[in-house]
Amino acid sequence: MSTAITTPQREPATDTPPADRHARRFGLPIATALVMGNIIGGGIFLLPASVAPYGTVSLVAFGVLTLGAIALALVFGRLAHRLPQTGGPYVYARAAFGDFAGFLAAWSYWITAWVSNAALAVAAVGYLDVIVPIHASKPATIAAALAFQWLPALANLAGTRYVGAVQIVATVLKFVPLILVAVGGLFFFDSANLGPFHPAEGSTLGAVSASAAILLFSYLGVESAAVSAGEVRDPRRNVGRATVLGTLGAAAVYLLGTLSVFGTVPHDKLVASTAPFSDATNAMFGGSWGGTAVACMAMVSILGALNGWTLLSAQAPYAAARDGLFPKVFTVKRRGVPTVGVLVTVVLASLLTVYNYTAGTQGVFEILVLVTTFTATVPYLLSTAAQIYFLLSGQSEKVSRARLARDAVLALAAFGFSLWLVAGSGYAAVYQGVLFLFVGVLVYAFMAARKQRAAASAG
Repeated sequence: MSTAITTPQREPATDTPPADRHARRFGLPIATALVMGNIIGGGIFLLPASVAPYGTVSLVAFGVLTLGAIALALVFGRLAHRLPQTGGPYVYARAAFGDFAGFLAAWSYWITAWVSNAALAVAAVGYLDVIVPIHASKPATIAAALAFQWLPALANLAGTRYVGAVQIVATVLKFVPLILVAVGGLFFFDSANLGPFHPAEGSTLGAVSASAAILLFSYLGVESAAVSAGEVRDPRRNVGRATVLGTLGAAAVYLLGTLSVFGTVPHDKLVASTAPFSDATNAMFGGSWGGTAVACMAMVSILGALNGWTLLSAQAPYAAARDGLFPKVFTVKRRGVPTVGVLVTVVLASLLTVYNYTAGTQGVFEILVLVTTFTATVPYLLSTAAQIYFLLSGQSEKVSRARLARDAVLALAAFGFSLWLVAGSGYAAVYQGVLFLFVGVLVYAFMAARKQRAAASAG
């Protein structure tokens, strides 16, 4: 008989309000900015070039992905309403299926966060190269990528008060280049720039799945408010609203922005671009001043995303460590921020960045993105499965029966969507992602044994 569901579960109480003057709970505006800031980060600024080889069929993938992201946002909103604690997917998976499922959700989400930080830093360097050509020098490129990672880490260590302030500023500034290209680009749209619908070999459905796997990176962050629920004021009310509002706003900007880039930058140039939004601005207004300005704002945007992701990367292991499933050192929290989690995350992301650049890997951004696509789907699958479990087990205290039919449809759609993304990640990404997960199984074995010994000693 399985013990996954019968294991007694302790649902932690909502995190107590921070007392430190450097710590501050997030209201609805900042929670929404956190979601939008993490969704609209570096991904959108580089992804039009990453999916250009698939042709305009990738726009179809973007549409499908948007529907799936909205379904996920609604599911996270419902889950956060009933389980409003810091940890998000970890909390949901553990409440439904036990410690091991909760650990896998926290472990894979943590991997997603710090690998995403490495990918965002690569994207930021691409835009820095528009202003200061550094790609010819590998040491300069690596130094710039590391600087983009450590500056947000230092902002996090200063406290949640400063995290929120940076997030608001970065979210506002990032909309300038995005709206400029998304709306202004429609007036310069030329269908001749779109290129072929599906230039690559293979089926159209395969191309949609493959491009969606890359594009998922641009929607990572849907769960941001849920993961940081303990730092949100009135989380039962604000987490769900922030999640849906942030996702809808990001989706509108994404779809218009990608379409405009496709229509203003010639396809052959877009495939090789390292700063597609700068190229689109230059194509719209001529010269290079517009592209330079957009590059500056893009870097601010990516710094904002790194600021938010650095916080999230520390929240999941913090929640698991409180329950004895991660090393206890991850519970160290100062000024409202899990400091050890921040430091470990930025060190791991830095090492991964250096490795990918020094190994001479081509397409560093795309490789990192596909790995995070797979690892991100693990907590998504577990969270949506938890919602399905709550529905089928008749736990009315966790699921509103008045919304039973709607919640069931949304949960099944989000689960199927997440499973489809695993298939689209590709064999290499799934292979690397599974290796990461298996390392986590070993960590869980040590932590579970330690927890059992502690419980036996206490008894």
